Amino acid sequence: MSKLSVTVDDSDQVADDLSIAPTTGWNAQYIDGEWIPAGDRQTIAVEEPSSGAEIGKIPVGTAEDVDTAYQAAARAQSEWETTTAHERATVISEAREIIRGWEEELIYLFAAESGSVRGKARSELNSLDAIMEVSEGLAFQMDGEYRSSPIEQKETQVRKNPVGVVGIITPWNFPFHLSMRVVAPALATGNAVVLKPDEQTPYLGGHVIARAFEEAGLPAGLVNVVTGDGQQTGDAVVTHETPRMISFTGSSEVGRKVGARAVEQFAYPELELGGNNVHIVTENADLDWAVDTGVFGSFTHQGQICISINRHIVHESVYDEYVDRLSNRAETLPIGDPHEHDTVVGPIINEQQRDKIVEFIAQSNERGAVVETGGDYDELFVEPTVLSNVSQEMPVACNEHFGPVAPVIPYESESEALAIANDTRYGLSGSVHSTDLSQAKRIATELETGMVHINDQPLNDDPNTPFGGVGASGLGRYNGEAILDRLTETKWVSIQNEPRDYPY
Repeated sequence: MSKLSVTVDDSDQVADDLSIAPTTGWNAQYIDGEWIPAGDRQTIAVEEPSSGAEIGKIPVGTAEDVDTAYQAAARAQSEWETTTAHERATVISEAREIIRGWEEELIYLFAAESGSVRGKARSELNSLDAIMEVSEGLAFQMDGEYRSSPIEQKETQVRKNPVGVVGIITPWNFPFHLSMRVVAPALATGNAVVLKPDEQTPYLGGHVIARAFEEAGLPAGLVNVVTGDGQQTGDAVVTHETPRMISFTGSSEVGRKVGARAVEQFAYPELELGGNNVHIVTENADLDWAVDTGVFGSFTHQGQICISINRHIVHESVYDEYVDRLSNRAETLPIGDPHEHDTVVGPIINEQQRDKIVEFIAQSNERGAVVETGGDYDELFVEPTVLSNVSQEMPVACNEHFGPVAPVIPYESESEALAIANDTRYGLSGSVHSTDLSQAKRIATELETGMVHINDQPLNDDPNTPFGGVGASGLGRYNGEAILDRLTETKWVSIQNEPRDYPY
């Protein structure tokens, strides 16, 4: 019998009760500026992870729905790209202010849809606000530049034009931020979007964004939200001939297929996929500092973040002390209802994900890993878990566990730490702790990853800094000028001001 017992108050509030909901309710698609009710379409229940209560329904979008959305986006985009940078930035600014005014209802939705505790919800709102602010500025970076030419009297311009229509598929863990990080810069640079949010978080991942831009006065057709499952609706979004870019955030397995299908349609694939991120603690580390960051990096949002710490790689000289401190801290983290103010660890998103986490722990324990604390669960609540005596081939270490699990692996030498860290197909993010900065920088340089943070933890996502990974962690980069390059086509325009001499 489980030792863990979590009490959750059932709420009779449903998503349609929120003041931000459209008058027709959320059980609809948002296409060409209209909320289209589900009608006779198949629907999917949206359930609260903490209680299992149904908070709403969404329709499963058909291939015809997706086609209608893309057609609307293409029509609207042809006019939108002719607007001024000021007009585009102003609409994004208006939507940003509207979202700020919805804070309390959005915090409720974060808990209800994705099991986000209040601290995580506020963090996601802050990151989204920053993304929108940076996106406003991107509208003014479309002019391109002049280049010198080896040919006399030739004027060369390199211009940036919007790609046109962008297809977007986003996950459930940071639904608001991960959708807006594409939608806002896409609109700022003169594009239109068709967005398919995860079916578990359709409101924050799609509908709320549509409502905010609707209220901000964005012309119809520029933002379209088609809800549904990955197989039917998602496939239609990816395989359609209209989009010139497909943005996908999710698992590496699905991302591989999405990328291949996008390329088949000559669309740019922008992929942010899985991670097996490391937290390397050297013999020279400040342990107080390293443990603080280790707790935050492993247990924030129940570890359900692509850039969470997946492996703690700790020098043998400080290993035992680090394990003890990390375990003691994990035991103090309040587990419970994400709606409550003092909760730090909320529920896992669904039973399938919970079962995978629990299985990884059990299999690793059978192979010699020691469960120092945690390992138990109640419904969808999994205890913050620390495992010692872990080796790289154990399931908790060689897989992305996506849960509140901290496997701690010992190492003897710097070369061994790097060998362990780089023994993965992933390369998204990581962190290194050492008071010897030359040592930390050396390790950071050798880590095969798209991002690495010295004397911090991997949960960093700055709105103006390139975000993305290598290997099975994806292709391309998000944020700031990096996403600007993905959302625009480069065009060379030359002007020959005087006749030139030709050889014949």
